[in-house]
Amino acid sequence: MNILGIDYGDARTGLSVSDPTGLLAGSPTVIKERVYDRLLDQLCTFIAQNQIDEIVLGYPKNMDGSIGERAQKCQELASTLQARTGLPVTLWDERRSTVSAHQILHASGKKMKKHRETVDAVAASLILQSYLDFKRNRP
Repeated sequence: MNILGIDYGDARTGLSVSDPTGLLAGSPTVIKERVYDRLLDQLCTFIAQNQIDEIVLGYPKNMDGSIGERAQKCQELASTLQARTGLPVTLWDERRSTVSAHQILHASGKKMKKHRETVDAVAASLILQSYLDFKRNRP
C-alpha cells in the first residue's frame, strides 16, 4: 500500500511516499506551483504515477487547536483530492512539522536559504512518518 504525505504550501508543496509495507516515509519531493488548479493537476498525476492508495494531508491547526485560514485551505484541498481521486484523505495534525524540519536540516549543516524546498519535502516526510507510526501502534 502506497501512502502519500503532503505538506501543502502556497508556493511549494512537499510530498513523501511510504514504502510498500507502510512502515517508512521516503521519496521526498516538492511541487513548485502557486496556481491551485495546476497544483491539483500535478498532484493527481503524481498520485496516478505512484499508484497511491491513501493520502495524508498535513493539517496546520493553530497551537491552541483552533482552525485558521491555512487549515481551512487544507480542508478544501482534502475535499477536492478525495473527489478527484476517489482515495481516502486523512487530515493529520502537523503543528510544528516545518519547525522540526528546519531543526533537522540545521543540525545536518544545511543552509536554509539554499534548501527551502528541502524543508517542505522533509516536513512532508515527518507528517507521513508520524501517521505511519500511529497506524502501526494503534490497537
